[in-house]
Amino acid sequence: MVAVGFSDELWTAGADVYARVREHPFLTGLADGTLPHAAFRHFVVQDAHYLRGYARALAVLGARAPTADDTVMFTQHAAGAIAAEQDMHAGLADALGLTAADAAATPVAPTTTAYTSYLLATCHGGSFAEGLGAVLPCYWIYAKVGESLLEDSSPDPLYARWIAMYGGEEFQAVVDAVLALTDRVGPDLGDAERARVREHYVTTCRYEWMFWDAAWRQESWPV
Repeated sequence: MVAVGFSDELWTAGADVYARVREHPFLTGLADGTLPHAAFRHFVVQDAHYLRGYARALAVLGARAPTADDTVMFTQHAAGAIAAEQDMHAGLADALGLTAADAAATPVAPTTTAYTSYLLATCHGGSFAEGLGAVLPCYWIYAKVGESLLEDSSPDPLYARWIAMYGGEEFQAVVDAVLALTDRVGPDLGDAERARVREHYVTTCRYEWMFWDAAWRQESWPV
């Protein structure tokens, strides 16, 4: 019998949410090329805002990590999140006719604000394992989505570029390292903490769905 790791337990807990993610019209439109560029533009701008908050959350985890190697990993990932914002998003923004000034001037949307606030609150206020559970869906769901879309890619070259980044082996290796840490940490958790990690994981899976949905609706503050 194959041993079930803590990451398997977490994936099972969030599987229904992931199924909803895969069915979302933002992603189906990304794959078949019918997604309006205006929705993708919203996504690119808000993802840049989001990645700055995500990088801060990863930096907090790095400071609290159990080993020096884990600290190095999360600090590298935090730097990588900023690099992704500067490099990939800059290229996508250029193709969408979006300047850096335009992006910076666009307010952080409600879902982006809520998601990053939750990540930072959990990474600062919870245990290391709870913070790990909160940041994991952003790694894992993006890799799963990219992998599932990679074979057929997209007829739109912009969307094909995005799929190639998250469906490629380089990003999967990053995710695998975080999953290995999750499985290493899991056996040391008591039942109550394990349940809290699972709750944070499912919550941020839901935020992932909400982030796609916010881009699809081109969400803005109502007042």
